[in-house]
Amino acid sequence: MASRKPRDRQMLFDSVIALVFILVACVDLCDGATVVDVYRLIQYDMSGVPFGSRLASLNHHAASLHFSPHADLSRTVLLIPLRELNMSFVREYIAESKPLGGLIFLLPRMFSFENKDGMGSSHQDGSKELLKNVLDELEQILIHTNLPYPVYFAFEDDNIDAVLTDIKKNDVTGQPATATTGGYKFVVSAPEPKKVVSPPITNIQGWLSGLKTDDDAHQLPTIAIVASYDTFGAAPALSVGSDSNGSGIVALLEVARLFSLLYSNPKTRGQYNLLFGLTSGGPYNYNGTRKWLRSFDQRLRESIDYAICLDSIGSWENELWIHVSKPPENAFIKKIVEDFSSVAEELGFKVNLKHKKINISNPRVAWEHEQFSRLRVTAATLSELSTAPELLEKTGGLVDGRHFVNEAAIVRSVKLIAESLARHIYGHQGKNIQIFADNSNLAVNPSYVRSWLDVLSQTPRVAPFFSKDDPFVMALKKELEDHTDEVNLHRDVLDGIFTFYDSTRAKLNIYQVASVTFDLLLLLVLGSYLIVLFSFLVITTRGLDDLISLFRRPPSRKVKTA
Repeated sequence: MASRKPRDRQMLFDSVIALVFILVACVDLCDGATVVDVYRLIQYDMSGVPFGSRLASLNHHAASLHFSPHADLSRTVLLIPLRELNMSFVREYIAESKPLGGLIFLLPRMFSFENKDGMGSSHQDGSKELLKNVLDELEQILIHTNLPYPVYFAFEDDNIDAVLTDIKKNDVTGQPATATTGGYKFVVSAPEPKKVVSPPITNIQGWLSGLKTDDDAHQLPTIAIVASYDTFGAAPALSVGSDSNGSGIVALLEVARLFSLLYSNPKTRGQYNLLFGLTSGGPYNYNGTRKWLRSFDQRLRESIDYAICLDSIGSWENELWIHVSKPPENAFIKKIVEDFSSVAEELGFKVNLKHKKINISNPRVAWEHEQFSRLRVTAATLSELSTAPELLEKTGGLVDGRHFVNEAAIVRSVKLIAESLARHIYGHQGKNIQIFADNSNLAVNPSYVRSWLDVLSQTPRVAPFFSKDDPFVMALKKELEDHTDEVNLHRDVLDGIFTFYDSTRAKLNIYQVASVTFDLLLLLVLGSYLIVLFSFLVITTRGLDDLISLFRRPPSRKVKTA
């Protein structure tokens, strides 16, 4: 009998272990999980008014655009592919602030900065342009609306496409995901977004010294080439700004490289200093440019002959625009326009002039050159845009990816800038002389342009989320050090009407939740198993009579007393 008890205990232990494995298997069957990278809609305040997504955490059942017209979506996350987006729905539910549990927009892989397939052919692909226009309109609605629920972006892949297919099937049958019917649950565990305190901005300044002769006792004149390097968009973690203003940065770096070759030889060094400025805070009224200029001493500011600012020069076909604040009759403006126009004509395209007088009392700064003009420094902006964009428009958002930038356009822009500057520096106005001729040692390098364009197209550059010594800023500094004599960093704090909040990316956990019917069935199966297991153990250890006695009615107290 004593040997039988250990054997019974072992059988009981083995049965419990088997039960545990069955429970684990059932959990795996009814609660599979997928993890997806998601990118949160920007959250910011402008003059104290809240915009963007105000929440980050998410824990709701999922639905698609095929939901029932009478469905309550206050506790539902809508998974919406950009390819199926209906802008009337966006205006109804987003612009009119109808209750939603959350939104997740699925973007095609071509908008991912990690995807390089098909580059250079986007201008001939009408479907890509159509999707770009839809995303552009959506982005402007999102960043100018206060959304009291989480909004995220994700990219299409096989896993999330399969989930979307299942969700659509359930919605079409009229069975949206609930605690009763089951379905999919989306969960994002994220802390409450906090204000970004004193966001840093860093301006990078490179200097090429001109050749000073014995007769020049006064300070040499200076030409400034400037480009803003940061971006703004609906999703800070995706705002790479390949055209705005990645193209301007690439052009500036290549112009610096070309003139470093000229200035390395005293015989070809010009009698002009060249100042290269990579500025921060561009989308926010060029806040960094203003602070950088005010850090100049009076002599340096007065020595600037003119400044040429580069903005969005990577997706044009036949014409560029020079934007100025001073009247076209101004002698310096005339000289700039003549130099650029004559070179453009020789290169086979056109440069137009657009004059816009600035209003000093208006805090809105439409173009970077206006910050120079406010300090009475002659300046112009070279751009493919014929009119100034509105605030926070065309600042390198979701639609400004690598697919929509034309490398050949940037190469032509670089050649235009370099030749125009050279004619001014060396006094070759009106002469058909090409210093940076193709196939020469001073030719524009398309490989250099492409490599830096690739880097910029994979680097989100929203200034408030840069660290003080961000690796990207250090990379720009090092590149300028390779091509200029002296490089300095000017650090400051972004101020003005904007306040930003952190939490820009997260992990989305997708759970397939079983329905209550499945749970009841599972409970019935497990209950039956436990009853059978218990009966088997009692029979094998104590006998059938003991099992039967458990279900017999116990004798009354009177019978026991008798």
